[in-house]
Amino acid sequence: MSVRASPAAVAGGLLYSLAVSLRVPVAAVWKSSRKGNLMQKTRFPRFAALLLAAVVALPAVAAAQDLADAIAEDYRTELKALFEHFHRNPELSFLEHGTAERLAAELRKSGVEVTEGIGRTGIVGMMENGDGPLVLVRADMDGLPVREQSELPYASTARQVDLSGEEVPVMHACGHDMHITTMVGVARRLAAMRDQWAGTVMFVGQPAEERIMGAREMLEDGLYERFGVPDYALALHVSAGRPAGKIEVPPGLLASSSDSVDITVFGVGAHGASPHRGKDPIYIAAQLVVALQGIVSRELNPLEPGVVTVGAIHGGFKHNVIPDRVELQLTVRANSEETREQLLSAIERIAEGVGRAAGLPASLLPKVVRTRESTPVTVNDPELAARVKAAIGRGMGEDIFHSEPPSGMGAEDFAYFVRTEHKVPGTYFNVGGTDPADLEAEAAGGPPVPSHHSPFFRIEPEPSILAGVEAMTLAVLDLLQP
Repeated sequence: MSVRASPAAVAGGLLYSLAVSLRVPVAAVWKSSRKGNLMQKTRFPRFAALLLAAVVALPAVAAAQDLADAIAEDYRTELKALFEHFHRNPELSFLEHGTAERLAAELRKSGVEVTEGIGRTGIVGMMENGDGPLVLVRADMDGLPVREQSELPYASTARQVDLSGEEVPVMHACGHDMHITTMVGVARRLAAMRDQWAGTVMFVGQPAEERIMGAREMLEDGLYERFGVPDYALALHVSAGRPAGKIEVPPGLLASSSDSVDITVFGVGAHGASPHRGKDPIYIAAQLVVALQGIVSRELNPLEPGVVTVGAIHGGFKHNVIPDRVELQLTVRANSEETREQLLSAIERIAEGVGRAAGLPASLLPKVVRTRESTPVTVNDPELAARVKAAIGRGMGEDIFHSEPPSGMGAEDFAYFVRTEHKVPGTYFNVGGTDPADLEAEAAGGPPVPSHHSPFFRIEPEPSILAGVEAMTLAVLDLLQP
């Protein structure tokens, strides 16, 4: 954990640095000032002007330090234990009952008026403070069906019956425990700083981000009609593979689109020894899996990213029986809505074509379903992203920022909050979550840093939460300047 200098130390450092940069001997400055002839120093007028500017900036420096100190105290007394509670008790998408209840209780401690059960298990908390803009701050709540193997002292051993009725292990393997803990920290700071902002903050505890359905369900449940259309929307995500406590604010593309596609390949059942008497859907499905890979490699502009992955294939039940259907499950990713539609349309065309080539009648052609587990491309509003980044930089220093190219095509349903007919400006930023020493070890050929959704996933909670709370608080304060 980094230690920041006190405002007095900052002032002394500014004085010393300015004196050295202008070649004014510090001892001579103080000695001459006592003799009353300081103004006779040839470089002093310029030195005095710069020092005056530095002194004028001191209140902002002091305020930033006060905010950081307050957040650190919150972490020591409240947020550390809260994060560990959330990590130990993850819940699956649309089953986040205990998580939502605890998050609501924590927000109420800060004077937030909370409504539960929005979009099934979502919560909405309103913090009003006079006239001003409405800022939406969103955090996702759900965990994943993963058995945790991180060996953390607060690792999850939770199990839960999922929506299909199957009992599965559950883990916060994507950092949503950090997100909701950070939201509580932001609420605590804004409640303590009411004299520094005016307007309303809408805290959204969103369910089912992992199934990219929760944001849409909250909107369909009347989020904006019941609580107001925000002037701005903000969110953050902790990021494994980036240095803990560092901030990244992309000016444009933030996350890819994602579409979950189900394909049923029909056939005509027969004895495995008499394949000519049927239509083998396993053989047809195998051809389809291969043909689908030609969309990205042969139809998409080679400079335009796209992914078509067949993640599951289920068919058959006995060695010598040709079944009458095979089920495929796909994930489809793109970085533009145009490419997204091109990929989805090509999947439908190729599925039909493979079926016809196999001699299937029209009634048995493959059925392609675009499921509700889908989200558009997430793109930050450039002007808002620049404003948020500037506010964070002023409060935390420009060295807080980190940037590197994306290494995959992850998706995020925050896009729904900003893609309604209201076209709400939105910005979503990343907070590094991995110990820099682990990143250096990986770069030197050591063990790889566990990725999101891995059973070994882990973050450094203290620097991540401290940075997340401070960055989000600074962003909200800037947008709600009185």
